[in-house]
Amino acid sequence: MEELPIINQTYEVYKLIVDINNHCEKRWRYSLGQSLENTVLTGLENLIMAKNAPKPLKANFLIKANAQLEIATLKLRLFLEFKVVNETKIFQTQAKLREIGRMLGGWMKSLQTV
Repeated sequence: MEELPIINQTYEVYKLIVDINNHCEKRWRYSLGQSLENTVLTGLENLIMAKNAPKPLKANFLIKANAQLEIATLKLRLFLEFKVVNETKIFQTQAKLREIGRMLGGWMKSLQTV
């Protein structure tokens, strides 16, 4: 089964976040790190639900995925502000999240024009 590019991108972001989490202190790994992983997984789950949902229900899942994306972005910013891990990895992950946000916005807009 072929996946949508937004799902593949989110999957890649999850892998990056797991890597970031593996390289941070224990203090952060089991609090902010685990929370960030769960947020991205929930967003990925909502994207997959939207992909498979009937058209009238897609928007609800996309709104939830968008909220998870925003929460993940804020948690990554906390990683950066607390200087928990390498800044370069955080910036790369933030760039991927912005790209996912653009794709998500386009998907949501395509549902409104019908």
